[in-house]
Amino acid sequence: MKKVFVSGLLIFSVMTIIGQGKNQVKFTAKIANRNSDTLVIRGMNNFKQVIPINKKEVFAANFDAPKGFYMLSDGVESSSLYLKPNSEVNLVMNAKEFDETIVYKGKGVNESNFLAQKALVDEKFMNEAFSKEATVFASLVEEKKKKDLQDIENGDFDPEFKTMLKKAVEEFSQYAGQEYKRISGMANLNGKASPGFDYENHKGGKTKLSDLKGKYVYIDLWATWCGPCRAEIPFLQKIEEKYHGKNIEFISISVDVAKDHDKWAKFVTDKKLGGIQLFADKDWQSEFVTSYGVNGIPRFILIDPQGNILNADADRPSSAALQTQLDALLK
Repeated sequence: MKKVFVSGLLIFSVMTIIGQGKNQVKFTAKIANRNSDTLVIRGMNNFKQVIPINKKEVFAANFDAPKGFYMLSDGVESSSLYLKPNSEVNLVMNAKEFDETIVYKGKGVNESNFLAQKALVDEKFMNEAFSKEATVFASLVEEKKKKDLQDIENGDFDPEFKTMLKKAVEEFSQYAGQEYKRISGMANLNGKASPGFDYENHKGGKTKLSDLKGKYVYIDLWATWCGPCRAEIPFLQKIEEKYHGKNIEFISISVDVAKDHDKWAKFVTDKKLGGIQLFADKDWQSEFVTSYGVNGIPRFILIDPQGNILNADADRPSSAALQTQLDALLK
């Protein structure tokens, strides 16, 4: 899935229903084509359960987890789930089709399966409805809200789950409208001259966007504290290696705050990050960042050799679509 939409962004924002006391959860997962040897489950109040794979190629753990919403991650992809007292959760999936193959079996898994399926529906909605004219889009959002609320009410779910998920669905309508405006704004930027930058280079001196004219430029806006940003780094390194020597430059611009400058510099050195590593002058308020309407990272931008914007919201390095596009541009 290219982007986490309502099922991740909003569900995680309403994880306030975690109850009193602790409750035992039994969790196992059998994952084909796994991305990692470790799964991580995160929740409110800094909850973090790390589950390593065992000798039988199974992720297995028993742990205490208060009732509520959680995020399951394999380091590359993530998905929402809902844990209840004395749940026995058995996950089966193929990591190459992460969202499409998630199936929870066992005790107390109805809510988690609903969230997994909702993630697919939300992504399909984003891909289809967001290309519609504004009035049509607004109508589709309203229809989706009514159906989601009905599905939740009719489902065999925990009452607290229903209450909080209904709240998320209501919030979705507002968020969808904001996202629609943002995406429309990004589309309007394509084909226009890109705003410039003049930022500190990790290797010394400063680098301007205009210094790179004559080459395609793929820009990664990121920060050291951003987990999804760090998850893209291995894919970005492979992309850089594949297109080394081609007419393209890979630029990573950190939006870390000034006090974390040394942390950024050390991270770049320790992780041996490639490409051109830059540090934005005013983090999120940097003119280049605000000109693109950035309100979340990682964010990727593709610019042509003339300095014009090819895609103001480009595909991530982990997306096969990016390589398809670069192959066509650099053939």
